[in-house]
Amino acid sequence: MDKMIDIARTGLRGAMARQTAIANNLANANTTGFRAEIMNASARWTDGAALKSRAAQVDQVIAADMKTGSVTQTGNPLDISIGGDGMLAVQANDGSEGYTRRGDLVLSDSGLLTTSDGHPVLGEGGPITLPPADSVNIAKDGSIWIVPQGGLASQPQQIDVLKIVSPKGSAIAKGTDGLFREANGGALPQDPIAQVTSGSLEGSNVNATAALVDMIEASRAWQGQVKLIETAKDIDNSGASLMRLDG
Repeated sequence: MDKMIDIARTGLRGAMARQTAIANNLANANTTGFRAEIMNASARWTDGAALKSRAAQVDQVIAADMKTGSVTQTGNPLDISIGGDGMLAVQANDGSEGYTRRGDLVLSDSGLLTTSDGHPVLGEGGPITLPPADSVNIAKDGSIWIVPQGGLASQPQQIDVLKIVSPKGSAIAKGTDGLFREANGGALPQDPIAQVTSGSLEGSNVNATAALVDMIEASRAWQGQVKLIETAKDIDNSGASLMRLDG
């Protein structure tokens, strides 16, 4: 019975991992630029010198759904949506370069341009800092133009250019911080033809209805594994009863 229970235990662990990923997707169904996580289940045979008589269930997040989310108009000049499969380069909490589709940019009191979750946006020379300005506009090529305080609206000045990269031909992986990175630790190449649309935002690509159905299936899988453990217990108790000798 120990083998049966051990296999059920790995099934419970896999169902829990699947539920965690689905719950994370549902929690980010309204997060700007979010990419849904994709789970994969596989069998891993028990290693050893003896016959491989059982396989454990292994569930893990292997990738993210990269299809484009719906784009809505906001009218905010600091909101951008990125065309195609391009990604915005930002600085991660550990100082490394990460990538995101999140385009809800904000300007801090110090003039640092960040995403709304606090990651500094990178330009041609590193994190972008803007001087005090009467207006800020982002052009289609990602260039940032401002009208300095007290300046003429007809004479805007270019401050920097957003670093938009292309993941084509490169392996990327999604980190626990929600940022994508080049899988081998390098940097993605800049996309020279990338275009952004100011005053609009791309939403999450999570299909909430499909995610709820997946959550129900994961819950049923959990219940099935629990039932399997209960069955193993009943079989074990029945076997123990047969071994008892009547006083």
